[in-house]
Amino acid sequence: MDEPQKGQTHWGKSTRRELWLGYVSKGGHMTALILVGRILFSLIFLASGATGHLGQTEGTAGYAESRGVPKAKLLVQLSGVLIFAAGLGVALGIYLDLALLGIVIYLLITNVMVHHFWSDHDPMTKQSEMTQFMKNLALIGAALALFALTADGADMGWTLTEPLF
Repeated sequence: MDEPQKGQTHWGKSTRRELWLGYVSKGGHMTALILVGRILFSLIFLASGATGHLGQTEGTAGYAESRGVPKAKLLVQLSGVLIFAAGLGVALGIYLDLALLGIVIYLLITNVMVHHFWSDHDPMTKQSEMTQFMKNLALIGAALALFALTADGADMGWTLTEPLF
């Protein structure tokens, strides 16, 4: 049997490290690790959508209203459904590209409508809102990176559907 090319392995000759990481012979992608990363990424959207937006709608809507969001209760409920569905899509690999774009759009709108720290005068509120704004920017970056990999045809781990785009 020939020696494996870089990024490949022969079944039966895998190292313990490769097996533990879920190393797959087709192109050397670590599908188990990618799946774990997708699940961990999606948890914030699943939890926030289910417990914050939908489970504590009144409190979340009160906060959104205090930040100047119009029709806060309706928008909190709609965004809760959106981010829960998108989080589920990322975790399970259901139209992964569409789910990631939904997350990006939600985070961009939320940053502008809710976490507009530049308009706050209270230093503690300004710091808190800036922290949320920056966290969302980091999540946008991660979602865009995952979207680019998906669009480029990278192996995104186990998925239930093919990408939509």
